[in-house]
Amino acid sequence: MTDLFQFAGDKELSSEAPLAERMRPRTIGEFVGQGHMVGEGRFLRRLIESGRLTSMILWGPPGTGKTTLARIVARSTQAAFEAFSAVLSGVKELREVIARADERRKFEGKRTVLFVDEIHRWNKAQQDAFLPQVESGRLTLIGATTQNPSFEVISPLLSRCRVIVLNLLTDDEVKGILGRAVADRGRGLFAKEEPLAVDDEALAYLARVAEGDARRALNGLELSLALARAQGGQRIGAELAQEAISSASLSYDHMGEEHYNQISAFIKSLRGSDPDAAIYWMTRMLEAGEDPLFLLRRMMIFAAEDIGNADAMALTVAVAAFQAFSAVGLPEGKIPMAQAVTYLASAPKSNASYLALGAATEEVRKSGSLAVPLALRNAPTGLMASLGYGKDYKYPHNYPGHHVREQYLPDELKGRVFYEPTDLGAEKLIKSRLKNLRQQSGTPLKKKSEEDGVPEQAGKGKPSEEYLKKK
Repeated sequence: MTDLFQFAGDKELSSEAPLAERMRPRTIGEFVGQGHMVGEGRFLRRLIESGRLTSMILWGPPGTGKTTLARIVARSTQAAFEAFSAVLSGVKELREVIARADERRKFEGKRTVLFVDEIHRWNKAQQDAFLPQVESGRLTLIGATTQNPSFEVISPLLSRCRVIVLNLLTDDEVKGILGRAVADRGRGLFAKEEPLAVDDEALAYLARVAEGDARRALNGLELSLALARAQGGQRIGAELAQEAISSASLSYDHMGEEHYNQISAFIKSLRGSDPDAAIYWMTRMLEAGEDPLFLLRRMMIFAAEDIGNADAMALTVAVAAFQAFSAVGLPEGKIPMAQAVTYLASAPKSNASYLALGAATEEVRKSGSLAVPLALRNAPTGLMASLGYGKDYKYPHNYPGHHVREQYLPDELKGRVFYEPTDLGAEKLIKSRLKNLRQQSGTPLKKKSEEDGVPEQAGKGKPSEEYLKKK
């Protein structure tokens, strides 16, 4: 098997490979960033320096050094390194790797590191097939993933691996990597051709828009050189770098952790009444390609859940924004979205309706099918009326303020309160009204039905059939 580390000393590969591959660190001393794991005295550095092996999963954004660290770990322990793509390889290829590892251990006394790129793409059956090999020590697993492994890796395999979190590189760290690529005449930017001047502003720009991704920055630098050569230029300036890599690559994965992180930040900014933060997160997601209708659906839910009756217009605004976007689309549809998100963030907040729903749901599940009070039941037949259905029902419009005290809940829940309005926004008025209604005596007005022109059926307190036919 070809040693995957041979690139480090292979002159042909060193000159023909992309710049990002040529500049890949070969030792922990060349590695840049991730000081929390590879700094002096830190876990991964101690592991590498001791030459010990343990299964691990490297979790972090693209271009932060996952593959490089896996190679450095295998090299430092003198282990064979087998690369395995979770996208392109399956159980058959895994069995072949296991067979080679067994031969290597038996005849060479050499351990094998299996590096699984994009391990989150492995299905459960593939992960189950690999688990016994990790348990027995036949293979040491180093997985790399941009997705949260707690969602994507089965628990038994995850419990046997050390999860190492890699962070985005800082702009200064990426700029340092670019500077090293310019200066290194053996593997760097000018390894096979005459050097050009490179402006510091160009490196700073490439570092900034790379968004912590060293590979993207190095690719941008290499493309800048190609553009400079094509134009017959003598230097790489900021304008050329901007042409090579025109805009920042926003960190966002539509089905992964960053998706949930940013939508969480968006909702919490709305709930926290911060319109500036809310519109920032909305714009971040839109610029990264999020479906606007997803955000608009979340806004409708938020309007009912977190604002509710404190400002009943909030739901109307959110629904109108959804309808407006559906009618006009992008890019103009962002304008009603902006109006809606700033309105929702600025509105008074109350989750009283949402809490009432939760309390009522809990009660229904606990108490089951309680009987409807007789006075509230419908009595379309004589038999039902004779059984007391609808008897003594009080018709609210026949009473002062169009309200009368009545028991609408089942007997077992008499007096139970689910909805408790707050003192915020319009809900303060609702709270005051409900308090007053609950204190009313329930004494009917004399001749109220005649004044309203609504004849009342004797003993039933509701409009007569003759009146309803006329209507």
